[in-house]
Amino acid sequence: MNANGEKLQRSYNELVEYKIVLRKAGDFFPSAQHSATARQREMELNQMVEESIETPLLQEQATSTDLSKQVKLGFVTGLVSRGKSMAFERILFRATRGNVFLKQVPIEAPITDPVSGEKMEKNVFMVFYSGERVKNKILKICDAFGANRYPFAEDCGKQALMISEVSGKISELKSTIDAGLLHRDHLLRTIGDQFEQWNLKVKKEKSIHHTLNMLSLDVTKKCLVAEAWSPVFATKQIQDVLQRASVDSNSQVGAIFQVLHTRESPPTYFRTNKFTSAFQEIVDAYGVAKYQEANPGVYTIVTFPFLFAVMFGDWGHGICLLLATLFFIIREKKLSSQKLGDITEMTFGGRYVIMMMSLFSIYTGFIYNECFSVAFDLFAPSAYACRDLSCRDADSIGLIKVRDTYPFGVDPAWHGTRSELPFLNSLKMKMSILLGVAQMNLGILISYSNATFFGNSLNIWFQFIPQMIFLNSLFGYLSLLIIVKWCTGSQADLYHIMIYMFLSPTDELGDNQLFPYQKTVQLVLLLLALVSVPWMLLPKPFLLKKQHENRHQGQSYTQVQSTDDALSEANHDSHGHGHEEFEFSEVFVHQLIHTIEFVLGAVSNTASYLRLWALSLAHSQLSIVFYEKVLLLAWGYNNMVILVVGIIIFIFATVGVLLIMETLSAFLHALRLHWVEFQNKFYEGDGYKFYPFSFILIDDEDH
Repeated sequence: MNANGEKLQRSYNELVEYKIVLRKAGDFFPSAQHSATARQREMELNQMVEESIETPLLQEQATSTDLSKQVKLGFVTGLVSRGKSMAFERILFRATRGNVFLKQVPIEAPITDPVSGEKMEKNVFMVFYSGERVKNKILKICDAFGANRYPFAEDCGKQALMISEVSGKISELKSTIDAGLLHRDHLLRTIGDQFEQWNLKVKKEKSIHHTLNMLSLDVTKKCLVAEAWSPVFATKQIQDVLQRASVDSNSQVGAIFQVLHTRESPPTYFRTNKFTSAFQEIVDAYGVAKYQEANPGVYTIVTFPFLFAVMFGDWGHGICLLLATLFFIIREKKLSSQKLGDITEMTFGGRYVIMMMSLFSIYTGFIYNECFSVAFDLFAPSAYACRDLSCRDADSIGLIKVRDTYPFGVDPAWHGTRSELPFLNSLKMKMSILLGVAQMNLGILISYSNATFFGNSLNIWFQFIPQMIFLNSLFGYLSLLIIVKWCTGSQADLYHIMIYMFLSPTDELGDNQLFPYQKTVQLVLLLLALVSVPWMLLPKPFLLKKQHENRHQGQSYTQVQSTDDALSEANHDSHGHGHEEFEFSEVFVHQLIHTIEFVLGAVSNTASYLRLWALSLAHSQLSIVFYEKVLLLAWGYNNMVILVVGIIIFIFATVGVLLIMETLSAFLHALRLHWVEFQNKFYEGDGYKFYPFSFILIDDEDH
């Protein structure tokens, strides 16, 4: 239909050009004949005035000569682009040495070129010539310049007849083209209603054939054999579907479903919903869990938004973030079917993660007692009051405790005092260490559950136990000191205790003693930490070597087993060791690297959790700067214009810096804490995802 439409449109454009040529060139011949007649009369009058005796003889002779030498001129008519008309005229003149007569008439409105289909400004031309050689040159020049030639008759009667014929054809073509366009539009609308269903059906057909191509024929070449992974819970469902398919297709051979035992590692599949899928994606971005390995995504649902909230603690900002997220959650059905931009789609996909982050931020904001950096008496009046009138100055320290301790979070009286920053710095820094040590201990405990599940006793005795001892001998002890100092109100210097625990473990503690027999406890812990390093490094490689030698002892030549025996052995050998080469040096170097990484990582990872304190402090101070230096400063001018400008700047700064940039910064830091500090204690992440054959997935890809 498109090809026929293009042909009809080209014919229509040619006829339109032809009609213009007939009209413009038709005007040329009468005007030329009229001017020639006028000139002839003028010449006759001039000759009559200058009449003499010799004139009749000369005139008769001249007339007879002209009639004998009169030559019939040929002509070519057509259209040429107005931009090429000057070059066209110049080339014609040079090629024929001036032995042509060219007449050009411009067309007022642009017309559609039949060849290119573009609107162009053109001139109608007529070239008069004499001789066949000149004609051939003119035709070649016309072709070179893309000039469209059209036949033309000198007779006025024939011209009128041709114009009427062309006009009739134009009207017929116009009605034919319009009818074709209507028919094509109707056809496309009919197809458009069914196209999505057809497209999806074709995709399903192609996916079925693609899957069938992966199947293999059995020996009889009458059945197809497929080997695939399926979840254990879906076994009964698959059997029912295969049985129903056999009945529906009237198959003479029923489908046989049998579980195979293989040494290959199965793919990993976690059943998630719209809430948990985003948290699982955070874990999978680091690496897909090995089959039956402990999944950190379960813990991430709580720990990730909580660590984010520790850095983003402000319940005012948390409420703003929650309102923005609720917009995506409420309209999720509508937005899920739309094509969103990259950033919007990423935000929409993690809407439940952001919702949890905002809820935890509101919680930690209540603990920090910060709402856009302003403290409120939400749960009770402040426990402190001014000692005298001079205490009203925000920088004074003349506060006395007059009530019970503030029940939840930081007392609002701390905000704006000289001791606020040292107090909150100490609180947040110690809290960061406690949270970090707790999460790292959780990671090591999960490594114990992995080792227990896979039956790897070496990892329990020579990895889990020494790691727990080393970490808690140093940083677990530091966490205990922090809690004891908080409970007792002691002024002991924890930096001094930890540094001199290594440098001078036998020195007296003096004022830094927090509990009895502290020096003895520190010596024991230091000794345990030192012992745990060779405990991690040395025994495991030698025991692995011994296990390998025992497993393959006397297996140089063995009797060929039957198929059943081989299959049963393959089933028992779930780890698939086979007859691998055991390189002791590689195993030892690997264990050495792992030990060094854990020992150094215990220090660096604990220090890395101090980012919780740093980001929280930065967020709080930025909020104070925007509140005091923008909003309060604009309020102090008592000018409505300045106040409005200040409020606008405050809103844009809050949204742009604190709600977008700070959110992204805290998100990335929480991500790093989970990937590096938490997951490296237990998570191998060297598995691969389970991608089932599903028409639903094909439909989702289409959207």
